Amino acid sequence: QVRLVESGGGLVQAGESLRLSCVASGSISNANSMAWYRQAPGKERELVATITGGGVVLHSEFVKGRFNISRGSAGNTVHLQLNNLKPTDAGVYYCAADKLAAAARPNDYWGQGIQVAVSS
Repeated sequence: QVRLVESGGGLVQAGESLRLSCVASGSISNANSMAWYRQAPGKERELVATITGGGVVLHSEFVKGRFNISRGSAGNTVHLQLNNLKPTDAGVYYCAADKLAAAARPNDYWGQGIQVAVSS
């Protein structure tokens, strides 16, 4: 059974940084595509960044140059470095994984989500 557990969220001031981590248990490894999504209050969930099983990294336009997704050495961990945070970045961040290696929008498995709050 696959389980994804996020950590690293919290409250920061605008311009500060956070590092989110997601640890996957079960059959998830560096052969699976993994991603971070976020959902702000009253808005739909949106894709933030993906790292595929082949190591291809995709960042959404609204976070390019500020956020960076990476995979831990163990392969079943994915990090999201959030720099220069803005109040509009606030929301619940979700880790997701896919059974496929090349999924651009992983969605087979989900974490419970972690809150990121940014004060102005």
